Amino acid sequence: MAVRTDDGRSVAFDTKDYAHVDHGYAATIHKAQGMTVDRAHVLATAGLDSHGAYVALSRHRDEVALHYGRDHFADQSKLVRALSRERGKDMASDHKPEQQFAELRGITFRQRIVEIARQLPERAKSIFASFRPQANKLEALPSEQAGLFEQRRTVERYARAAADIGQMREQGLPILPHQREALEKAGKALDAIRPNAAADLASALQRQPELAREAADGRSQGAVRAMKVEAAIRTDPAKRADRFVSDWQRLGQARTVMQQAGDTNGAREVSSRMADMAKGLERDAQVESLLRGRTRELGVKPELGRDLVRDLEASVSMTRSRSIEMGL
Repeated sequence: MAVRTDDGRSVAFDTKDYAHVDHGYAATIHKAQGMTVDRAHVLATAGLDSHGAYVALSRHRDEVALHYGRDHFADQSKLVRALSRERGKDMASDHKPEQQFAELRGITFRQRIVEIARQLPERAKSIFASFRPQANKLEALPSEQAGLFEQRRTVERYARAAADIGQMREQGLPILPHQREALEKAGKALDAIRPNAAADLASALQRQPELAREAADGRSQGAVRAMKVEAAIRTDPAKRADRFVSDWQRLGQARTVMQQAGDTNGAREVSSRMADMAKGLERDAQVESLLRGRTRELGVKPELGRDLVRDLEASVSMTRSRSIEMGL
């Protein structure tokens, strides 16, 4: 095997003497997402932005090398500008008619229709008699539809930022300042579209983490629907009470399974979450009032002179004590 170095020297060796050589294969940034390698080489292209650059430049443990060509970037300042730009996913409505694919290649819609019409028999030309090209059709979108487009794009930006932060947490790495800033900016943009939208989306992604990755990949329908559900629950005390009962029962069942399996630590963690839920009722008097009539569903026996929060905390503490005794 012979290798030519950058300074023009040639290095050669016999593979019988040194056989520890294998092929290396490049992967796209999306394909490499979630990978961790010792050393990485990244080829920058004109389509890269801050989101892709962050993913590509954080795959390594020991070393990363960034490569770029003069055909894409005339100098390093243009490379830095491209890799630091904030850019959402492109949509058809983002582009002006004169920038569309066909017209960039010298093909105009109006000219093409005329050419087709000239090639047809006289009888067939009549189908074009009432044809009137409408200029700037994309600019005539109803304001409501344009608002939905903007909401979806903002949801996708928020989801990408949340997914990046979630990935850092999974790997036990600290959250970087620019990641927090991206999440905060996307949250403010959501709240500008609708008050409390960021909190609703955060709650939806916490309950269904898979929606973050879907929305980050451009499939934001599920996240938008879940956000609307969270908004409806947030504004309706009866729905908040139903969710509390459902979550309480689900956690109680999970804790019982863990206790039976001898998973003392897991049962203790679930008990702690249930205690936090009970404590949270102190900030929601409407839901606490509704739940006083549903103590049987919550599995608690009301004590005379005590409020519901203390009854729930007492039931959790009692079960936690039993779990510790079983562990001992």
